[in-house]
Amino acid sequence: MRVGLLALLCCCYCQMAAAELLRIGFGTHKPPYIFEGEPRGLEYELVMAAASRGGLQLTPYYAPMERLHLMLARGELDAIATTSAQSGVPAFYSDAYIEYHNVAVALASRHLSITRIADMAGYSMSTYQRARYLLGPEFQAMAERNPLYREEALQINRNRLLYSGRVDLIVGDLRIFKYFNAQVADQVDVSQPLSYFALFANTAYSVGFRQAAPRELFNQGLKVLRESGDYLRIEQRYVEP
Repeated sequence: MRVGLLALLCCCYCQMAAAELLRIGFGTHKPPYIFEGEPRGLEYELVMAAASRGGLQLTPYYAPMERLHLMLARGELDAIATTSAQSGVPAFYSDAYIEYHNVAVALASRHLSITRIADMAGYSMSTYQRARYLLGPEFQAMAERNPLYREEALQINRNRLLYSGRVDLIVGDLRIFKYFNAQVADQVDVSQPLSYFALFANTAYSVGFRQAAPRELFNQGLKVLRESGDYLRIEQRYVEP
């Protein structure tokens, strides 16, 4: 009887631990993945759904990616999204839950000839925070030797910089770039022809946790989300018309 009672108490304890409210960091406004301050977005919904199916409760916090990684390292957050083991921050990284499709983009009027990442070294360019770590060692090497390389906390700024001719290149996820075109159309000429350079493999992202236990629960929930078909249903809500 004592063994049975002990097992029941352990089970209840595990459930309480799993239900503990964890603070998770998301990057700033980057539709269609994250709508800052709103409970929607492809990435937001996938992370929250996987966590829920694993028995986790998450409360979101929004900040630039550099700050989020620093807060995770300091223990000010329990987890952050849109990261990976390449971020340089020690954490317990989940299975990949999403892939971004990064491209380099230039105004066609610049007539740039770029066939490999190293070719970007001589051009002014803007990309997202921590891209130098997340897009691989070849990209990091290029960024470190390019004095005209910059990273933006606000991803909408890349559209403004590109169409106004203030940078030669931008690098970012194609869906985010296209979404922000409508947001800047009254500020810059978004009808200008563009050149796209498909230099990058898809970038897989994980959730980075401070502790191993919630990472395992998240992975279990993500598996359930995929196997149930709910992952695909969430994804289809954000497919471009």
